[in-house]
Amino acid sequence: MNNINTIIEHAEKYCKSHGARLTIKRKQVLSSLIQSEKALSAYDVIDLCEKNFDEKFPAMSVYRILEFLENEKLVHKLKLANKYVACSHITCKHDHGVPQFLICGVCDQVKEISINQSIMSELKSGVEDAGFQLVSPQLEMNCICNSCLEKAA
Repeated sequence: MNNINTIIEHAEKYCKSHGARLTIKRKQVLSSLIQSEKALSAYDVIDLCEKNFDEKFPAMSVYRILEFLENEKLVHKLKLANKYVACSHITCKHDHGVPQFLICGVCDQVKEISINQSIMSELKSGVEDAGFQLVSPQLEMNCICNSCLEKAA
């Protein structure tokens, strides 16, 4: 993974480019998510920020910051787990497919991969054929990472 400062600088430039501000507290929350190998709840973020930056963050502030970062496409909210991960494409300049999250059910490690748009179109057609409308194309898959699989063997 890129140097955290490089990622934060890129995120800051991205926000500035369309009039948003990446404040110090927002940078601290984003930095905590970038450094984490797994998805974090808002309360996990609060604990990490207190540990790493020696600052108390009120829960409502963290939720607002996470919402801002999600709206800026710098973090993703995993709906099923109600946890957050930093976007793995913050420093990329090219277009990406639809994010899919592989979540280890043992250690909570999360890996973001992209799904080809044609596959998403097929899935959307299947959803509509079943009489539903797709609300979010984000997919979250319960998995087991290779490290946990090796430990279990």
